[in-house]
Amino acid sequence: MPARRRTDPAVGRLALAAWRDGHAERRDVTTAVRFTLEELAGIAPGHAVEVRVPPAGAVQAVEGPRHTRGTPPNVVETDTETWLGLATGELAWADAVAAGRVRASGERADLSWLLPLQAARPR
Repeated sequence: MPARRRTDPAVGRLALAAWRDGHAERRDVTTAVRFTLEELAGIAPGHAVEVRVPPAGAVQAVEGPRHTRGTPPNVVETDTETWLGLATGELAWADAVAAGRVRASGERADLSWLLPLQAARPR
């Protein structure tokens, strides 16, 4: 079952556009992150990987063993700017990991096959 969407896609795309243009306020950045996290959960539903982008949001995605207690075995964590760069294709997964901008642990934590997100690309 896909994650429940809380962000209107039109609002999410507007927030992404503001971020790309360099005119995003904190609220826009938070909306853009939540929108892209929801997109990720929509294309890769599951509970095997927890993707954290503090303080904006987190989501569980990718098929596999469900995690229910304690620290998940597969975690991806990054900051908002790095996440939006990955989601939009402005930053490559391998480059972000090599630079220490993404912390990915667990055998399912490599999200390179899912990024960039189609819905986050400019139209």
